[in-house]
Amino acid sequence: MKRWLLPLLVVVVVALSACGNTANNNSAAETNNSASEANASADNGGSANASSSTNSSANESSADTITYQSENGPIEVPANPQRVVMLSGHAGSLLKLGVPIAGTDSWAKANPNFKDQLQDVPEVSVENIESILNVKPDLIIASTDIQNADKLKQIAPLVTYTYNKVDYLTQVLEIGKAVNKEAEAAAWVADFKERAREAGEEIKAKIGADSTISIIEGDSKALYTFGDAWGRGTEIVYQAMGLKMPDKVKEMTAEAGYYDLSLEVLPEYMGDYVIYSKDSNADASFQETSTYKNIPAVKNNRVFEVEATGFYFNDALSLDYQLDFITQSLLGSN
Repeated sequence: MKRWLLPLLVVVVVALSACGNTANNNSAAETNNSASEANASADNGGSANASSSTNSSANESSADTITYQSENGPIEVPANPQRVVMLSGHAGSLLKLGVPIAGTDSWAKANPNFKDQLQDVPEVSVENIESILNVKPDLIIASTDIQNADKLKQIAPLVTYTYNKVDYLTQVLEIGKAVNKEAEAAAWVADFKERAREAGEEIKAKIGADSTISIIEGDSKALYTFGDAWGRGTEIVYQAMGLKMPDKVKEMTAEAGYYDLSLEVLPEYMGDYVIYSKDSNADASFQETSTYKNIPAVKNNRVFEVEATGFYFNDALSLDYQLDFITQSLLGSN
């Protein structure tokens, strides 16, 4: 190679090296800038660059809704619902979580545990779709067998639940998730479990761990007894407190969750202590019969009557009331 070519080659190599370094530096700078922007976005709760209207709009949309994983699949629901229509017996759970109710059914309106809190809330029903339209809901919560579900979905996002598909406390948690109040619901559940457990221990120490408890209810048609997951305080007595159910009640309620009673067989289903959820329209004439009066729990004044409308459901507020009633009744018994 001729000597005059050597200086030229050196110049070319140096030039190419400089260009490569510049490109790498620019690429690294762009990568670092992108990472810095991503980190800044994460530090600001995922907010986008304020100067970008597209990103700002996307984040605003994301903040307005959340995806709730319902039993029927994912549903977009408001992140901060302000006008909920509750049609599944859990108005008390929404009230406990501080979620505004725009409308609810007649059952909730009649519940003495929170009747005053719902005094100004309109009564709505699926039979009258216009009543729901009029309250302009941003979320509707109902049971899976609700009528006119397709029409309800056109009004607002519809979340439905199957009764007893999950246990009673998980149901409160699911309501909490649907209204973006999961942490608050979880805190209440943990506190409720502990209160019920402590009360159960006190009760067992008072009446004996082997004493049995029956829960019965009378309405205008019949008399019933219940298993361990049918509202009326059953979940509290048998699950949370761990108190005993009479063997006959356990046997006959195993399939349906409840069992119709006749006066003739009533003594077989009455435990050492009885909680009687009494409907105001119930035929209570059986209480005047000798069959009833000779039941040991009756003779020993261990039957505790309570208004049925406040005992039907297992929403958070009703559960609080039931826990207090059961605890005070059994601890105050002879």
